[in-house]
Amino acid sequence: MANTHQLTREYFTRSRFAAAGNFLGFLPNPDTILRRTGKTLEAYRDLKNDPHVWSCIQSRKSGVLCLEYSIVPAGASASIVREVDQIIRDLDIRGILRDALEAPLFGFQPMEIVWKQLGRFLVPESFRAKPQEWFTFDCQGSLCAKSEIGMAPTPIARHKIVNVRYEADYNNPYGQALLGKCYWQVQFKRGGLRFWVNFSERYGMPLLLGQFARGASPEEAKELAEQLSQMAEDTVIVAPADISVSMHEASRNSSVNLFRELIHHCNTEISKALLSQTLTTEIDMGSYAAAETHFKIRREVVQSDCRLVERAMNELIASIVELNFGRVGAPHF
Repeated sequence: MANTHQLTREYFTRSRFAAAGNFLGFLPNPDTILRRTGKTLEAYRDLKNDPHVWSCIQSRKSGVLCLEYSIVPAGASASIVREVDQIIRDLDIRGILRDALEAPLFGFQPMEIVWKQLGRFLVPESFRAKPQEWFTFDCQGSLCAKSEIGMAPTPIARHKIVNVRYEADYNNPYGQALLGKCYWQVQFKRGGLRFWVNFSERYGMPLLLGQFARGASPEEAKELAEQLSQMAEDTVIVAPADISVSMHEASRNSSVNLFRELIHHCNTEISKALLSQTLTTEIDMGSYAAAETHFKIRREVVQSDCRLVERAMNELIASIVELNFGRVGAPHF
């Protein structure tokens, strides 16, 4: 007969199988890019400076931000629904949703609730995102505040932080950071742009060729070179009749196409990582059916993000109800 004691409690836990590096009681972020490069999440924030990354982020967020919202009873009393609805409408909902939608980009997004007394109610004065670097996870997978170096993380009080997570699981409570999927594409793209600019500077401008008769002195050759250098900016040169000046243009179309294809490929991969499709951010050849499929995928991504922010808002509403009305049914966002 099976041992009931073993069956009714969790046996396979982090504390039992924790690595030696977790003796302080916190779990390091398992993100592959951050571990291999030794960088922090600030490296992912820097990716937002890429125009294509920013466009994809705005497209993804706008799909949720353009929607209307409502507070539904979900079994709560009419008076509680009315009070909660008024409290929520006094907040900057669009700003809150925009902050919560940072979770898919970084894996998780802690949002702090600052409470204030308003009449007989305790209501949120602000509900805003805080930097992920200030937080970690303990061996139970619970969010904690980082402490001084060498110190164990600090537990967070209830009703203080709402932690929005994207694709988090037991092995990775930090969630999946979509910007991590774009890291190398942005680096390769930046390198390709830099080489393209250098190429354009070298071969984009026509080459000025100055010729003079044999017997010219070194001083005359130097003076001609200086005048040609000035001509590149002022397009004016004065020279004797026996000096010939011609313009030669380099033809490097194949090299230009190579740079363009590299950047296009990187942009396509970024679109796939952030939007799960490409046609809503890039104009490309494709059938009407393919475009419809891509728009359907985008709608599904938007719906998934809606569920994400709904959970965050419902956790906030649950705290409002519990602190003001006790453990009763709470309405839903």
